[in-house]
Amino acid sequence: MPMYKVRPFLRAGGEVLAEQLPTCMYRMPNLHHRPAPAASPPQVGASERREGVDPSLQALESRQEEILKRLYELKSAVDGLSKMIQTPDADFDVTNIIQTDECSPLTTNGADLDLMLGKDYGALKDIVINANPSLPPLSLLVLHSLLCERYKILSAVHTHSSVKSVPENLLKCFGEQTKKQPRHEYQLGFTLIWKDVPKPQMKFSIQTMCPIEGEGNIARFLFSLLGPKYNAVTSTLIDSWVDTAIFQLKEGSSKEKGAVLRSMNAALGKTSWLVGSELTVADIVAWCALQQTGSANAAPANVQKWMKSCENLAPFSSVMKLLK
Repeated sequence: MPMYKVRPFLRAGGEVLAEQLPTCMYRMPNLHHRPAPAASPPQVGASERREGVDPSLQALESRQEEILKRLYELKSAVDGLSKMIQTPDADFDVTNIIQTDECSPLTTNGADLDLMLGKDYGALKDIVINANPSLPPLSLLVLHSLLCERYKILSAVHTHSSVKSVPENLLKCFGEQTKKQPRHEYQLGFTLIWKDVPKPQMKFSIQTMCPIEGEGNIARFLFSLLGPKYNAVTSTLIDSWVDTAIFQLKEGSSKEKGAVLRSMNAALGKTSWLVGSELTVADIVAWCALQQTGSANAAPANVQKWMKSCENLAPFSSVMKLLK
């Protein structure tokens, strides 16, 4: 049954014609087959006015191009600033801040640091270390003192919100503030953050590098900034002693600690230091491990003599004050 009936259309003479119904609701002009314009205007850019384009669309395109241009200029400006400014680790809430600066005579110029850490458009290079105050990395404090004897260092101590309290001597582990100079006058930034972390972590290129973890690995890196160069055999011996001090003397069982002390006693019977005739990072890490494990008093004779030689050096004596 049809919904509605269309009356027949009758012409004169009685002829019946079928009603022609439309095939769509309404008609629109075809926009795809317009005749081409007589002459194309000269091209003046991406936002040129084209024949047959809605003016409102052209205005929208022009506005979009202007916004993209301004965003590109802003990005270029930010990239330029990022090359000139370096900031320490932003992942901390500061509750206690103590900044100190060590003004030691310089024996090495800034070009050496540029060679080792990479040139960064004159910005101060920052070394940022996160460490747990429940087990302070003494070797890093010794190395900080050694670095202060060679470079002009801007030192700082911060407390992260994950730590409820830090002993006063750890808050002042870099000494009292004596003189403050503009940041750009220093060669190296050394920032220590007391934070609840399982092991020490370090970054020296905040934006681009993954953290270096472990006291031994950080100690190797910091000692390399002092500039010593060793052959392959000596470097291997130093690395071996560093790993032994960390994993056996500091973290091993009593049996392992005894075996390490005997090995140290035998090595120190032949040379003044663990590797060769000069102080290396192996001596620093091993001495600190002995202090932290309480094995110093039970050490053999050669080890006792070696420990006194370490303590006669100023960087070690400053750390001794923290242990009292």
